[in-house]
Amino acid sequence: MNHDALTLADDLVLTRMGYGAMQLAGPGAFGPVRDRAEAVRVLRTAVELGITHIDTSDFYGPVETNEIIREALHPYRNDLRIVTKIGFRRGPDGSWDPSPDNLREQVLDNLKHLGLDTLDAVNLRVAGPESLADRFGELVEMRREGLVRHLGLSNVTPEQVAEARAIAPIVFVQNLYNIVLRTDDALIDELAADGIGFVPFFPLGGFSPVQSGVLTEVAASVGASVQQTALAWLLRRSFNILLIPGTSSVAHLRENVAAADVELPDDALARLNALVD
Repeated sequence: MNHDALTLADDLVLTRMGYGAMQLAGPGAFGPVRDRAEAVRVLRTAVELGITHIDTSDFYGPVETNEIIREALHPYRNDLRIVTKIGFRRGPDGSWDPSPDNLREQVLDNLKHLGLDTLDAVNLRVAGPESLADRFGELVEMRREGLVRHLGLSNVTPEQVAEARAIAPIVFVQNLYNIVLRTDDALIDELAADGIGFVPFFPLGGFSPVQSGVLTEVAASVGASVQQTALAWLLRRSFNILLIPGTSSVAHLRENVAAADVELPDDALARLNALVD
C-alpha cells in the first residue's frame, strides 16, 4: 500500500486510503453483521495494511458496526483514528430519520460502543439545506468538554460549510462525489487551499454506459480494475481527498487498498477528466 497520508491536525494524521465500515452491517447498513468472523478479519487486515482512518457511525446497524470494530481492534493502535457521524437515527424499519434533539446522546453512544473516552473526529450529518448553526453549536460544546477532538460535516452545501466554519474550525467535509458526479469541484479546491480534507461518499457509482466504457478501457490500459481506476483518479484529483471505500470482504479490501498504487499516465488521466456527468 502507498502510505500517503494527510495531516489535518497534530493528532489527526490519516492515510488517504481509509476504510468505511458501513457495509459490515446488514443490507442498507441495517441489521446484524452478516459474517462476524469475516468482519473481524476485514478490520484487522485494514489495520495490518497500514490504514489509520476508519469511518463509522452508531447508526450503521444500528450499533452493530461500532461493536464489531471494538471487538476486532480494541485496544486501538496509537496511530489509528476512528471517525464517526451523528445527526440521524434509524427507525425500526431501517429508515433514516433526522434527529436534531439527541446529538449528545449519539456522541455518548458512539463512545460507549467503540470503547473510547474521546472521539477522534465527528461529522455532523445534515439532512437538507437548512441552517446547521444550532446543531453544530452543540457539537462545538461537546468538543469543549473533551468528548470530541475534531469536527467535520457530512452531506452539506458550500453555504453550510461556510456557516459552520464561521462558528468553529472543521477538519473535513464528507459529501457525494466521484469521477462523474463533480458538483463539489469548487468546494474541494477551496478546502484544499485551507488544508481541510474532503471525503467522497458513493465514490464508485453513477456511471452511464458511455462513461463506463471509457473507464473500462482506461482500466485495462493501466492494468487495474474499473473500481481501482476510479479510486486512483480520486486520489489524483486533489491532495486533500481521503477515501473510505467499504467492503465486507478481505479480498475486496485488498483490491481497494491496491488502488493507491495504480499509476495514471497523463493520457489516461485526460480521458478520465473528461468523464463529467
